[in-house]
Amino acid sequence: MERTLSIIKPDGVKKNFIGEIIKRFESNNLRPVAMKMMHMSKREAEGFYAVHSERPFFKDLTDFMSSGPCLVMVLEGDNAIKANRDLMGATNPADAAPGTIRADFADSIDNNIAHGSDAPDTAAFEIGYFFNGLELCDRV
Repeated sequence: MERTLSIIKPDGVKKNFIGEIIKRFESNNLRPVAMKMMHMSKREAEGFYAVHSERPFFKDLTDFMSSGPCLVMVLEGDNAIKANRDLMGATNPADAAPGTIRADFADSIDNNIAHGSDAPDTAAFEIGYFFNGLELCDRV
């Protein structure tokens, strides 16, 4: 069983897509084992995306991620990282396959509805950034 971090970004929360996105996860055998609604501060967004701090999009990304509430969750399932990324679709919704979260709901590469960990080491860091061990609930 693998775990991954998933975020419904401020644009997804604002558009009221939380329930539809969670339904897609659960319909594809990804079970939430932790979740919280939060409004990241600019500093929290910068810490979370620190790996991108030298990239030209860093300021816009952290401004966006701190612009409103988001839903942060840990998903669990077989090959959860790949499954989540497949469900999200390509980062640019114009390139995302039909039926993916980004193809169906996102407006642009900058406002692309969702975040998902891209590798096991990234997932471990990202989960630990937002959740402590007591907040992760094993599901049978």
